[in-house]
Amino acid sequence: MRIIDSGLKDVDADSSVTIIMPSNLYGCTLAKNVFVGPFVEIQKKVTIGARTKIQSHSFICELVEIGEDCFIGHGVMFINDVFSSGGPSGGDSSKWKKTSIGNKVSIGSNATMMPVNVCDNVVIGAGSVVTKDITEPGVYAGNPARKLRDL
Repeated sequence: MRIIDSGLKDVDADSSVTIIMPSNLYGCTLAKNVFVGPFVEIQKKVTIGARTKIQSHSFICELVEIGEDCFIGHGVMFINDVFSSGGPSGGDSSKWKKTSIGNKVSIGSNATMMPVNVCDNVVIGAGSVVTKDITEPGVYAGNPARKLRDL
């Protein structure tokens, strides 16, 4: 049996950052006043902007950028492997896709974020599945997520 301890490894974080353990963060960058709740995993090559809050049980995979003043609800899942060859990439990160989340974006609990770009000033409803870029501010919800109204 092989046991690998989780925790914090190679995290570039301002002293004002709060991380509630247990969490698993490695190779990521957290700006000023970021909050990370318990049972969160943030992988390498992830950048989180200032004053963003990430609630418990969320998973933020490699190649995700999240802007400033964002809220990531409980259990939000980010995806970078779209099974472009019919199955998992087998760790071949050259097949992974990037996700970019703008500033002042709120993502509701249990949302799933495929590799997309989301502009500033967006609210994504709980349980939504975001499969396409969001280029206009507003409220989005559903599977697939679609615009419900302006903010």
